[in-house]
Amino acid sequence: MMEIDGSYGEGGGQLVRTAVALSAITSRPVKITNIRKNRPNPGLKPQHLKALETAAMVCSARVSGLSPGSTEFSFSPVEIKGGKYRIDIGTAGSIPLLLQCLMPALPFAEEKIELTVRGGTDVAWSPTIDYLQHVTLQALEKMGYAGRVKLQERGYYPKGGGTVLATFEPCKLRGFQFKNPKNKLNLEVQGISHVSNLPSHVAARQAEAAKTLLLEEGYSPDIGTECFELFSTGSGITLWTGFFGGSALGKKGLPAEKVGRQAAGEILPELRSLAAVDIHLADQLIPYMALAGNSSYTARELSMHTKTNIWITEQFLDVKFRIREKDGLFEVSVD
Repeated sequence: MMEIDGSYGEGGGQLVRTAVALSAITSRPVKITNIRKNRPNPGLKPQHLKALETAAMVCSARVSGLSPGSTEFSFSPVEIKGGKYRIDIGTAGSIPLLLQCLMPALPFAEEKIELTVRGGTDVAWSPTIDYLQHVTLQALEKMGYAGRVKLQERGYYPKGGGTVLATFEPCKLRGFQFKNPKNKLNLEVQGISHVSNLPSHVAARQAEAAKTLLLEEGYSPDIGTECFELFSTGSGITLWTGFFGGSALGKKGLPAEKVGRQAAGEILPELRSLAAVDIHLADQLIPYMALAGNSSYTARELSMHTKTNIWITEQFLDVKFRIREKDGLFEVSVD
């Protein structure tokens, strides 16, 4: 059984999610120790447990150590099974992060996999469901990935209650070289500003603040608004164009205008750079690039998440990533 030090690099949930996905793909049992060792509250949290339990269910895996606060667990996959699954994360655990744990492995099932997941769609410390749909999956489609998500209901912290239908088809990944768009000012920045159980003007003000900043930089924004009365209360905005995204969430006492400016402020540095992908997509692409081969991208910086994902991927697969710094960008490639 392979043993992985869960405190390596970023030392958080990302390492655990990637390790489990690659264990499922390679059929290599794995034991992960020192999970989230350097965090204020070490060990597995409820949202990690639900992702790992779901992975075990889809892979018919034998597991041990899956309990709140556990700093060590083992995962021994059998096979990735197609079919329909219903998962309730509970409260506002992140649906995108749960899917992130499963998605690299799902193309290797022999049949289609359909997941109905209930939890949080727009929560802190996680990609939003709109980012997953409009940035991550659009990038993976270029690599032959066959997955789609349909937002049925949004869920915000702390109550959650959001629902997403995600469908994945068996497919063969292919290499892809992500290139910087020649003129990013020609890109139309799209977005959605949304609220639940709040006045509609909150969504409008978030959108208008983001539009103002984007227009000042010469971009053409098209940001829609959505207003709901749902199980949970909250607001947020996600912006995207090509392989770049930005998002922000509302919270009590935070003006709507500031939320909109935060989202624009996240995507604008990516658009100003000559990078091919944003810094968040850069870490998400790593396992898919290794599985597909012959892939590359440039990013304006390499986060610790990206470096950790490269390390854990190289532990499971017979690949070696190359990192080259040139003209203020990082080029990441794999044969």
